[in-house]
This record gives sequence, structure tokens and C-alpha cells, in this order.
Amino acid sequence: MPRFFLPGSLTGERFFTLSGEHAQHARVLRLRQGEAVTVCDETGREFACTVSDVSAGQYCLVVHGEQASQAEPCVSASVYMAFAKSDKLEHVIQKATELGAAEIVAFPSERCVSRPDEKSQGRKLERWQKIAASAAEQSGRGTIPQIRILPGFREAVARAAQADLPVFFYENEDAFTFHDAIASGDFRTCALMTGPEGGFSAAEVAEARAGGMKICTLGRRILRCETAPLCALSALMFACGEF
Repeated sequence: MPRFFLPGSLTGERFFTLSGEHAQHARVLRLRQGEAVTVCDETGREFACTVSDVSAGQYCLVVHGEQASQAEPCVSASVYMAFAKSDKLEHVIQKATELGAAEIVAFPSERCVSRPDEKSQGRKLERWQKIAASAAEQSGRGTIPQIRILPGFREAVARAAQADLPVFFYENEDAFTFHDAIASGDFRTCALMTGPEGGFSAAEVAEARAGGMKICTLGRRILRCETAPLCALSALMFACGEF
């Protein structure tokens, strides 16, 4: 069923109008009067609707019922990924959205090869948010993950450490596993931080540890920078009973 995301809280609304890009999307889908669609708002509510009228540049919808989205996971997971080359981050944004991430946060670290300047960051952020929105619609999400860019490694650690379970993955850690971290107690929010192609430096690992993050291994194999966050997110969702 076609799914559209509208801004704000829509609770109690009985009619919606799709215009602009939403109307263009509806036109591409060839929606007709009487067809069923789902509308989601920013609070995780979804609304069962039918198309009541189609006119130039807009589609009018009638709401028949609303409920909390059944597609959102019980844990709010934030994926922190250092800037990577090529379109690797785009791939992670798309797949992490499908897997249930609440947000994806990009940041620079010591060994990053890709370091977009402020001007290009704005363009990338706009594109990345559109990728997340498209993936959310395709996968039946109740909300669109927020895509963020932080100015530095220190800011990323400080923000990630505020989660109930802040996890920092390091390929040279060989004692404390992600399984250990997940089993350590109850949590409602989780931050998963992974590095760039060259991994994190020893100084960054020490800073993350001092900042309150749990330094974990993801196993005995070295994972690519675009594989590690998706592997960790999948393991988290499985452990929380989402699969």
C-alpha cells in the first residue's frame, strides 16, 4: 500500500491533502479515487486513508482510522558512522532505515579519507535525508530516521555516550563482545559507533572509553566500514526480539 510521510503531529485529523512532491509521487503511482493509502506523521502514528478527490497538483484523502505504527522497534537505535568514501554511507542509510534505525549520524574521524566541506555537507545531508525517506516508505516504517552530521569525533562521542547503551566497535578489542554489551542490562536507547575504512586510532579508542562508551568487538573477522554498522544493527534488533 502506498505510504506518505507528512510533517508534524496529525492526531485527530480527518482529512489530508497531498501536494508538491507528495502529489507528484501519487501521480507516478497512478493513484485513483477510492484507492487506499497510508499516511504517517512525525510521532509514529499512521492513518488509514482513501483518495477522495484528485485535481491538478493535489490529492485529497479521507481518514478512516489511526493507530501507533506497528513497524517501529522497541529499542531506539542510533547508528554513528565515520565519513566513508564513495556512496558507502548512502548504502548504510538506506539499509539501516530498513532495519529500524532511529537516526544515522555521520562524523569525521582521524583516519577518514572522505572529508566533505561545509558546502558539500549541506547537499549531502539533503540527499541522505531523501534516501532515508524513500527507504522508510518502501519498508513500511512508521517514522523517517533523522540524518545528522556532527563537526568532529569528540562531539560524536559526547552525543553517543548519552544513550542507555553506548557501544564503540574496535577491531583490536578481543575480550568484550557485543553480546556481552547487550546482555549487561535493560536499555531503551542504543548508540552504535563504527569507524572509517582505516578504523579508529588508539587515541580515539582511549577518548571513547574515557567518554563512557563500551569498547566492543564484532567478532574475529575484520568487517568493511559499510558492513560493520549494518551487522551491529541487525544483531541488536535480533537480540531485542525484532526478527
